[in-house]
Amino acid sequence: MYSHHSAAALHGLPLIGQWPQGVHAIDPDTAGGSSSRLLTTHRGPVDPSPVIIDGIRVTSLSRTLIDVAATSSFLVGVTMIDHVLHCEAARMAAAQRSGSVGAPPITHATLLTELDGVQPRNGHRAAERAIAFADGLSANPGESLGRVRFEELGFAIPELQVRFDVGGRTCYVDYFWRGVRKIGEFDGHIKYTRAAVMAGRDTVQVVVDEKDRESVLRPEVNSLDRWGWKLALSPQAFYRFLMDKGVPRAPTRRDR
Repeated sequence: MYSHHSAAALHGLPLIGQWPQGVHAIDPDTAGGSSSRLLTTHRGPVDPSPVIIDGIRVTSLSRTLIDVAATSSFLVGVTMIDHVLHCEAARMAAAQRSGSVGAPPITHATLLTELDGVQPRNGHRAAERAIAFADGLSANPGESLGRVRFEELGFAIPELQVRFDVGGRTCYVDYFWRGVRKIGEFDGHIKYTRAAVMAGRDTVQVVVDEKDRESVLRPEVNSLDRWGWKLALSPQAFYRFLMDKGVPRAPTRRDR
């Protein structure tokens, strides 16, 4: 049964970094796990609820998230869990609007239940931490990356997707540090290419609309700063940027 990163790829989950070249699979009979150039097997309980994707038997979405979070970096685990929580919230909202009834959503609680059932030999605390930190309000991997960097570098975690009604329009911002009235925006350039976001506009019009949006937001706050992939992927450069822009530091243990 395909598992871990292989299952994540088949489920269409996002990854910040390189995908493994070999296949990952669950084998309850393997002696502690094994690996070769093309195959890595993991010892663990068989998933009782596997799914078939493109004719391949893979671990369920919940199990896949647990396996990846337990064996990968905090960034990888949070990014994938954020994505699923975001998609599940959108799915449930659509179902409510249409009056349809679908499968129960994947939530923090269901992931913790899955974790208790899997009981990974290693990485239990890592998976638990990723689940606790994950937030479905992160709308894309770039926003997840920013939040993870804030946590790792010791900056305050902002509110997400805060609504501003100003200038006759409604705007939602990626990050908002309310105490210092600061907006942060991740600019991954996806808004300039994705059809659903372009909504029939050309690239020039999208850029103009974005600048107009920023112009109505700036008078409402003390500062608004943007950054992209290159900056956020470098912890050292991003730390200097955040300090220079006055992003508040997280309270120390003594301050709490």
